[in-house]
Amino acid sequence: MNKKLLCAALLTGLGVASAASAQTFDDRWYVSGSVGVNVQDNDRGTEDSPFATLGFGKFLTPNWSLEGELNYQNPDKTASGLWWSQYGISADARYHFRTVDSKWWPYVRMGLGLQRHEEEFIRDPIFGTPDGGFPAQHEDNNVAVNLGAGLQFDFGRMDLRTEIGTRVDFDELQARPGPEQEDYFTDLLASVGMTIALGPEPMAPVAPAPEPVAPSCADLDDDGDGVNNCDDRCPGSQAGQTIGPDGCPVPVSIDLKGVNFDFDKSTLRPDAIAILDEAIEILKRYPDLRVEVAGHTDAIGTDAYNQGLSERRARAVYDYLTANGIDASRLVGPNGYGESRPIAPNTNPDGSDNPEGRAQNRRTELNVQN
Repeated sequence: MNKKLLCAALLTGLGVASAASAQTFDDRWYVSGSVGVNVQDNDRGTEDSPFATLGFGKFLTPNWSLEGELNYQNPDKTASGLWWSQYGISADARYHFRTVDSKWWPYVRMGLGLQRHEEEFIRDPIFGTPDGGFPAQHEDNNVAVNLGAGLQFDFGRMDLRTEIGTRVDFDELQARPGPEQEDYFTDLLASVGMTIALGPEPMAPVAPAPEPVAPSCADLDDDGDGVNNCDDRCPGSQAGQTIGPDGCPVPVSIDLKGVNFDFDKSTLRPDAIAILDEAIEILKRYPDLRVEVAGHTDAIGTDAYNQGLSERRARAVYDYLTANGIDASRLVGPNGYGESRPIAPNTNPDGSDNPEGRAQNRRTELNVQN
């Protein structure tokens, strides 16, 4: 086989492979084997021969693999029927040009090894020099360098690879006259082989379970007042309290000052209705608020009469509230207290009548219950 032809094939193969991409990273140990043709250096005086290899290796990274390999070939001596047996061991690193998800990729090879030569030659029966009358044998060990390039194809557990390379064999002493001695030989090797992965298929990495996330204060409401813990400035709120946007109880007061009645009357006056409408807005703004509807009178009249009058006044307010959207379940009463709870004196200090004080006592109140 022509060496120039082999080199051209090697360059062509690498040119085609430059567009290749790669598979995912499989770091299992593998065994390898190959067969091929060893194109002998012309200076050896030997014929080209088949060769075989057996190896054991592993990918160290997605791109780099390391492999130990045994090789054997047994070329015949040219035109003599004698042989020059070669076998050796090497450690070879391969750089694989891999990208994601491809089933084939190119690689380059570089390595260092030890080769053993067992050369059969003709020894002169008198002088013991080569080219004599009977066969003799020369044996030697020497260092060798491996260089090459190839393509690898992924078939799952088994990969196929083809390779073209050279082995520089530093065999400095041969069974030939001194002037014909060579410092090294350069052989070309073309092969096809396979690798078989050992062990179970690699498992896809399992994403770790997410760390439990502590709930944010914005998601918590420990006292159940409807305001999250981040915004709650009063985390100890009690059930039934009216709570503001900051989580604190709101001191709600409904001032019905001005909801007064004419003397001996239980009819709502226009000015009282305006005040009650404001109270209704407050009650709607705070839907949890409960109030007592309480009616009162001044001190003129009997206790029994004033009790009934205060109840009628409370009823007038109660009916107005419920008629305007306030649920009766939020109202306590209506309750009448007669003249028993004045807020102003009914008489002056000298015992005379106090019309202004009595007017204030003729009233109805909404007393907050929570």
